[in-house]
Parts: sequence; structure tokens; C-alpha cells
Amino acid sequence: MLALLRLLALLVAASLSVVRPAFAQAEDFISPEILILGDSQITFGSGPAFLEFFTDIKKHCHPNDQQKQNLQRLGEMRVGVIGVRSSSIHTWTARSGRSKDVICKEDRKWRVNAGTYGFVNMSDNRYVQIGKGKEYQFCAPQRSAFEVMFREDYYDPKLLLMSFLGNSAKRWAKSEEAAIEDVENMMEQLPGDVPCIFMTTAPAYKKEIVDLRLKAQKNLMSAFEKTGSRCTFVPGSTPQTVAANQGNKHYFRLNKNGMVKDPFHPNTAAAKNFFALEMNGICGAIFEQIESSTPEG
Repeated sequence: MLALLRLLALLVAASLSVVRPAFAQAEDFISPEILILGDSQITFGSGPAFLEFFTDIKKHCHPNDQQKQNLQRLGEMRVGVIGVRSSSIHTWTARSGRSKDVICKEDRKWRVNAGTYGFVNMSDNRYVQIGKGKEYQFCAPQRSAFEVMFREDYYDPKLLLMSFLGNSAKRWAKSEEAAIEDVENMMEQLPGDVPCIFMTTAPAYKKEIVDLRLKAQKNLMSAFEKTGSRCTFVPGSTPQTVAANQGNKHYFRLNKNGMVKDPFHPNTAAAKNFFALEMNGICGAIFEQIESSTPEG
């Protein structure tokens, strides 16, 4: 009987070690006040631009006195930027299956699936695997990455910006109902008191890619309106940004022959120009969200 009790104790301890290590690693975690979540555009170009812009909002947005006071709610403005490979809204809200695997399953080839910057990554290597390290404990059985990330004792941003489009372009372009479903699931899982901005990603190089994403963006914008989402929507594909990126090979990575080898991910120079063109929209969204979440009186 004593041997049986010891065996049961060992089994219980082993089961706890399987379920709990992710949360245990996050015990001394400090949340960034500003959190940017996106896809592989962050890893391959826009990550540093996001970090620079949001680290010094006052310099870029030129707030008035009241807006400066409201920005104080962001505290020290610890900024974290996380971009996960082929991710989008439905991958962050999925509780199981292939969609969740995009976030939580280790990449077989590279052993990393994300690029991170700022307060959540102080190392010289921007590449990480979600699930490894106290900053990236977003995975638990039968729970979505959002549900785990925004649990009570973990990520608690004062401003959240999400930037997605390409990996759901076909899904949203084909069906506004799918876009509505994704927005509804997202809003159900986000903390109700976190100011949020949703900005679609920068335009691609090829016209056919841009055209598909413009249709997807239109349906997604409509979904935000029809669901009454409290997040501010900022379209990343505008006449100005499309004119800047589409067909401009200098804004994309080139091969040795000078041809565009990656038409999906604008480079760092393109990201800087994108933020310059989107400045008013981003700043307006920031002030709208911060002001709406500021208690009166």
C-alpha cells in the first residue's frame, strides 16, 4: 500500500509539472504598458518601426495639454512588440487545432516562430519560439492564446494595438460573415478595460495581392462597424500607402539579380514610410482610445 501511495504521489507531481510550468515561468513577469501584436510583417520589417513610434508617442503625435495628461496613464511606456509568423485574429482566439498550432506549435525547421522587440525582448536576437521564456507563455490546453495571455496575473497592457491582414485575406475577402465571426471572438476574449486599436498591415508589392487585401480590409472594416467593436480601426491600405508600396521594388527584399524575392513583407525603409503616411490615423486612434478610457472628473 505504501508503494502504491508513493506511485500516486509521483503521478500527481508529474501531471502538475506538465500543466503548470508555463505559468510558473511567468511569476516574475512585468507587463508592457503598450503591447503590439502582429504577424510576420513585424519580424521582417515593421518591428523596429512600431517600437520606435510607440516608445515616444509624444514626439510623433504632438498631443495637446489634455492629451498629454491622458497619455500619462501609460506610465513609463514600456513597449512590447510581438509578431508571430502566419498569424491572424482567428489563430489567437482558437482553443485547439491547426489555427492554434500557428501560435503554440514549435516550428520544425527553424525552432522559432516569432520576432519580438522592446520590453519583451532585451536580447540581441529578435527570433523566439512562443511557449519558451517567461514573456511568451501563451499556450494551455483548451484555452486560446488570448485567454492565456490576458489572464489576471500576466499581460495587462494599458494600450493594445493589433496589426493583421494578409494571413486572413482570402478568408475575409470571401466572406464578411467570417470577418464578423473573427471580430466577435476577438472582442469576447480581450479584457473589456483595455484600450485597443486594430490596424491592417502595409500593402504588398504585387497588384493582385493588394487587390485581394483591399477587399478583405473592406469586409473587416464593415465587421468592426456591424459588431460595434470598441477598438478603433485604422486601415493600413490607403491610396497613399498602396501608391508607395505597390510596384516599388526598393521597399522589398531583393535577390542577387535585383528582383523582388519577397512581395509580401515590406522592408524597414518601407515600414518607416508607412508610419509617416499613417501618422494621423495612428495618432488619432491612440488619443481616441486613451481619452475614452480616462475616467471623467
